Amino acid sequence: MKKQLIIALAFSISAFSFAQKKELKTVEKAIKSNNFAEAKAGINQAEGLLSVMDEKSKAKFYYLKAQALYANGKGSDADISTILESFAKAESNYGSEITALKQTISNGLLTKGNAAYEKNDYSNASKYFEKSYRVTERDTLFLYYAAATAVNVKEYDRALVLYEELKNLGYTGIVKQYFATNVETGKEEVLDKNTRDLYVKGKSHIKPGERLTDSKKPEIVKNVALIYVSKGDNEKAIAAMQEARAESPDDINLILSEANVHYKMGNTEEFKSLLQKATEMDPTNPELQYNLGVIAAESGQPVEAKAHYEKAIELDPNYVNAYINISALVLGREQPLIEEMNGLGTSKADDMRYDELREERQNLYKEAIPFLSKALEIDTKNLSAAKTLMNIYSILGESEKQKEIKATVDALEAAGGN
Repeated sequence: MKKQLIIALAFSISAFSFAQKKELKTVEKAIKSNNFAEAKAGINQAEGLLSVMDEKSKAKFYYLKAQALYANGKGSDADISTILESFAKAESNYGSEITALKQTISNGLLTKGNAAYEKNDYSNASKYFEKSYRVTERDTLFLYYAAATAVNVKEYDRALVLYEELKNLGYTGIVKQYFATNVETGKEEVLDKNTRDLYVKGKSHIKPGERLTDSKKPEIVKNVALIYVSKGDNEKAIAAMQEARAESPDDINLILSEANVHYKMGNTEEFKSLLQKATEMDPTNPELQYNLGVIAAESGQPVEAKAHYEKAIELDPNYVNAYINISALVLGREQPLIEEMNGLGTSKADDMRYDELREERQNLYKEAIPFLSKALEIDTKNLSAAKTLMNIYSILGESEKQKEIKATVDALEAAGGN
């Protein structure tokens, strides 16, 4: 009896083994024929035999399963994670084949990501870029693209996870660029090394060189901080900035980023302090001077504000907002005059004081005119500047100038000016 049982069992095992091989051969043949529906059906049948498969057969099963699901790029994006799981279970036996197929899958996802990006479909582009990275987990640039495009559509929670992963991976985005100057156009071109060397040898390009690109880390840390700000987690935002600045203390962009975070948080003193530090590092930057002027104005320091605006104009004579803000400072002195005028009585002394205040008010308007005129000269479509000038000329009784500016205002309004 025992002998019969052993024989029966042997026949059973042999039958299972035969079935395994048959099912897997059917799947393999279907894949080679690009009949992926049949291949998936075969995989479903073979899956019931997994428990009795040896390790080699199991590896083949998972390798074929991944191929069947991928379907030469026609498979579902939702199957990517299952494909990767199958790769992991087959890699020990099909290492080189899986590496090649992973690269093909990654390239396909990247192509889909680029197509979505071109259509401004940043949400899907981001997901494709991330999947492209997950397939090979080699090129962290795709993970960076995924995070950056997620920010474009304000998917901040997802972007934050991706940025934190990049930080943990030590990603900098620094790459070596090879370049040469095109003899015909006189312009520098970035090329891959072999192409550059070939062009230089052929004398179509000259002045070959190489350089490292800027680190992406400051941008990553800045975006992490701004995401934390948007989530109301200001402490983490500042911590992120300070971490980056400790690593790159002379990076002016990081200083400005931290300054902006403080500004969003309402920490005007910290914002001002960091702007002043940045100004010391870059004294010829008009935007820094302008921003210092804005803070001084908001802090009730009009004299200091005007000095910063004037410095911005000195550095950039076409800095239109500096002219606008100086005129606003001048006109801001009008309100106390109006309040005093409205509070006067009807006595002779009050009448004399009223005339004094009215003249002082008109002088303010005259003081503001050159700045508004210059702003309108630089930005001919600035409706706000034009309207303010029109009202000033009307109050001053300069009817010809008022009519001239009114024509400008009417034209801008008709054109939908701002």
